[in-house]
Amino acid sequence: MLFVSLLLGYKSFSQTTENKKSYRFGTVITVTNKGISTIPNLTLGKPAVLFDFVIGGDRLSFEPSFRFAMEGKPWSFLFWWRYKLIESEKMHFTIGAHPALSFRRMVVTKNGVTKEDMLLRRILGAELSPNYSFTKNINVGLYYLYAYGIESDLSKHTNFINLRTTISNIKLSDQYSLRFSPQFYYLNIDKKDGFYYNLILSMNKKNFPLSVSALANRAFTTNITTKKDLLWNVSLIYSFNGRFSKM
Repeated sequence: MLFVSLLLGYKSFSQTTENKKSYRFGTVITVTNKGISTIPNLTLGKPAVLFDFVIGGDRLSFEPSFRFAMEGKPWSFLFWWRYKLIESEKMHFTIGAHPALSFRRMVVTKNGVTKEDMLLRRILGAELSPNYSFTKNINVGLYYLYAYGIESDLSKHTNFINLRTTISNIKLSDQYSLRFSPQFYYLNIDKKDGFYYNLILSMNKKNFPLSVSALANRAFTTNITTKKDLLWNVSLIYSFNGRFSKM
């Protein structure tokens, strides 16, 4: 399994004057040989490319995500709206909601002809994301996601609770540093549930646009059916973030 995502650091071109307001704009492109989703029945499981965008002010932002199989067929589209309820030096609390579209491919036979057909499925989601920074490089966060499947063949109620810690800027040398994020989460899909752990390790080079990341995910205990008990990937990240001003 190989997961590639691309990240290019911040670039700012806003002007600070009394009569101008600053807005954010950013994009992240992810290329992976195995598209993985938090919700198992929405996992693609083969090469994919993801486009994530953010545009908005200091509080409210629109963050759409477009995910495709590598051959260009759509996987899922998410249209997140997020709002920062609390934004201070130590405490950060964001809420969000989205409609989402999931595309499922099925092989059907009609009039003796077998072909691949694509089904569109609709999902509504909402999230809560409080985070506390102990130091500049160490923070702990709690993340809650609720998703509702509209179509009858989708899971109706999904609850995802994630406790995560992030330790960043672990120096390897003057040029290279690591970012380590262990996560423990509970997943409930209708009447099935499970406990999991997730490890993410990233390596960055100072003033260099690319970073490398690896992820491993495994269940402690679960009765949710998945194709594999252990999921892992390797990533290369590229992103652009900027600011612009409007009178």
